[in-house]
Amino acid sequence: MKIFTSALVTETNTFSAFPTTLHSFEELGIVHGPVRDDVLSDVGPILKQWRRLARQHGDTVHEGVYAIAQPAGIVEAAAYAHLRGAVLAALAQAMPVDLVLLFLHGAMVAQGVDDCEGDLIAAIRAQAGPDCTIGVELDPHCHMSAVMAASADAIILMREYPHIDYEERAAELFALCREAASGATRPVMAVADCAMVGFYPTTAQPMRTLVDRLAEMEQRPGILSASYVHGFPWGDVADAGTKVLVVADGDRALAAAAAHELAQSLYRARHALLPRLETIEQVLDPEPAGPFPVILADAGDNPGGGAPCDHTVLLAALLARPTLRCAFGMLWDPAAVDACHAAGVDAHISLCIGGKASPVSGAPLTLEVRVCALAERHSQTAGNIIDPLGRAAWVRCGLVDIVLVSRRQQTLSPTAFTGLGVPLHEAQVIAVKSSHHYYAEFSRLSTNCHVIETGAALSMDFARLPYRHRDMQFFPAVADPLPELA
Repeated sequence: MKIFTSALVTETNTFSAFPTTLHSFEELGIVHGPVRDDVLSDVGPILKQWRRLARQHGDTVHEGVYAIAQPAGIVEAAAYAHLRGAVLAALAQAMPVDLVLLFLHGAMVAQGVDDCEGDLIAAIRAQAGPDCTIGVELDPHCHMSAVMAASADAIILMREYPHIDYEERAAELFALCREAASGATRPVMAVADCAMVGFYPTTAQPMRTLVDRLAEMEQRPGILSASYVHGFPWGDVADAGTKVLVVADGDRALAAAAAHELAQSLYRARHALLPRLETIEQVLDPEPAGPFPVILADAGDNPGGGAPCDHTVLLAALLARPTLRCAFGMLWDPAAVDACHAAGVDAHISLCIGGKASPVSGAPLTLEVRVCALAERHSQTAGNIIDPLGRAAWVRCGLVDIVLVSRRQQTLSPTAFTGLGVPLHEAQVIAVKSSHHYYAEFSRLSTNCHVIETGAALSMDFARLPYRHRDMQFFPAVADPLPELA
């Protein structure tokens, strides 16, 4: 078989003031295939799986265009048009193809296009033809539209949050789609809407049990795949929200019944699934309770959801408790990083940190710091991914070690600190800019983790998000929006 692969990945926070531009994608590199193993670390593991499996079957893989941007605001129309055109041009060069495999995020919104993934998949269907099998791997923090489901043959979502199962899901998608392309199966999809907006880490109950049910569902005759669409709450589009997607073999009624059953389980657990955020004072006063280190997640300033990543409220709170030995990172402040590099290691300087990017960044902090370490090309390692962070600095103010970076990115791994030499083992409190992805790596240091409400950009008061395009008939804005699922 001849297989075409491509990727277009970003998550659009429609409430963010930061536009996503073509430069946003160029920051990580827009790569035209074939792709080297040392570029595009987020996509690399998936491509390796597809290449490996294709070799096993004697298939030919044509690698198209791969582009990733850090989550931010609405994608500029010209940027989306350019990237969409590049993917379609690469597909035209590869034609004819038997199978198209796409890695997309699922929550990309551009000027004039609320459903970029649906638009792109539909364009690929029109170009590749009705006989080509199209498979898509999505992030669970996506929007699931009718166009996406109608244009693809099979869609599989990562089921874990943190997303530690990129490669496993990629292998499942390959197997499912290759069987379909060979005529062994005829996948059909059904989507059930849960009328919910939420945030669902899969490492805690009741979500852990609900996720485990997906594998049980897939053991039933005729069910090829089952996925939860967590949804992306900070994308104000009509399709935003929590859903269930099931792929069955030729039986749409079976897929619909299975999707309804899973949706009912989610819906009945909706109150238990509400996020439980804590205040800084609840965790740190009068003294933080062990075991140590205590890990604080500033979910509201998570750049992985489009936040600025320079909010200062949590840092100020740590500095206000001068007896606590703390590590704080990563804060995005290219100007502060440049000032540290100009001063040099061991310099004692007055440094203005954070609070610069937007009205939801908090107030800038002017601190007396010592520059402890510098890096021109800092990175963090999370699983098989080496994540570039750009120019960076480690500074110390009192008993607080602070990591400053020039590339906006959430804190995924202790190596974001230790790679600069921060003595993380000394910290009683580690504060990170992340919602839940940090947990995969940091839980090895401690499971004493707390999600902190700091008043930053990503509010989890879902009932009060200022939606204009997504209707308000969802839980928790409405107590029981779908009584038939109760």
